[in-house]
Amino acid sequence: MTPTFNRARFILSGLFLSACIASSALFAQPAPARASDVPTFAVDASWPKQLPNNWILGQVGGITVDWQGHIWVIHRPRSLTDDEKGASLNPPRSKCCVSAPPVLEFDADGNLLRSWGGPGDGYEWVGREHGIEVDERGFVWIGGNADNDNAILKFTLDGKFVSQIGSIAPSKGSNDTTQLGKPAETAIDKEANEIYVADGYGNRRVIVFDATTGAYKRHWGAYGNKPDDAKQPPYDPKAQVAQQFGNPVHCVKIADDGLVYVCDRINNRIQVFRKDGSFVKEFFFEKSTLGNGAVWDIALWPDPKQTYLLSADGENNEIRIIRRDDGAVVGSFGRNGRNAGQFHWVHALAVDARGNVYTAEVDTGKRIQKFKLTSDALK
Repeated sequence: MTPTFNRARFILSGLFLSACIASSALFAQPAPARASDVPTFAVDASWPKQLPNNWILGQVGGITVDWQGHIWVIHRPRSLTDDEKGASLNPPRSKCCVSAPPVLEFDADGNLLRSWGGPGDGYEWVGREHGIEVDERGFVWIGGNADNDNAILKFTLDGKFVSQIGSIAPSKGSNDTTQLGKPAETAIDKEANEIYVADGYGNRRVIVFDATTGAYKRHWGAYGNKPDDAKQPPYDPKAQVAQQFGNPVHCVKIADDGLVYVCDRINNRIQVFRKDGSFVKEFFFEKSTLGNGAVWDIALWPDPKQTYLLSADGENNEIRIIRRDDGAVVGSFGRNGRNAGQFHWVHALAVDARGNVYTAEVDTGKRIQKFKLTSDALK
């Protein structure tokens, strides 16, 4: 074989190899995410530390993490049974226990930092505590979902009453701009100084107010349409998708990119909006779930892109880890039960900046739990 022919063959082989590399690069698929990129957790059975003063928690109506990494809880003292609050009866029935105040603040180690709440001068306390939010201006917002709990109340961190939106009085429906309808949860848009309300157990909407003045801004229902309070049939997974939110509209969360996520609990879906109420998309989860539905609360993962949503499912008693861009479920933890790490009606959840998850349970659960991050999902 001549040297000239060998050189030509070498050149052609190189060109063919280069073409193959270019072709493979052109059609290559993105590498799947590493397992360590997906959040995983282990329960911290020692959290929180035992409450002082012989206190005990009732059903936990809400949980949130503030800008300091402190965990705030609102619970329902009136949900305690006589055997649970035996020490507070007259005469005392047993050595334990006494209800804790409705609002409690903990640090990440489980130490109780402060507590307050209940009836006071200048305001009417809610009939059944539901939802708590703490803004970076140092205000605590709470709501309720008993009959006539048609307001959200604003307090200082120490429990001094500041103002309220709505009133403890009958609702006026989903298109009234002065009164709420048993609101479930709130979220603060700190840049716009607005408060978003998942409104809620009585109404079928998200409504937005100025967080300082309480002035009405806007509201919307499912798919960004005008809400309608007409009676809806029971949820049926085989029926046409509901065009209105069901009761309750159980959560609202605002992502850093401006998307607004809403829990339509009974309809087993998360609907996504822009801040002006225009509809973007929706994700369905466990569509065959009946009872109290599969989408109870949402927390945004604290990485820069807020890659995941964590969603509490109180009917199936698990936390789902959802990829935010496409709604794919990439993991989950928990199951029905009363041992550490299990749930009975996991009602709400929150995530701190270190990726630790805090959960709250209602019905007979009546507890809060902490789950420590065990993967490299924040790196």
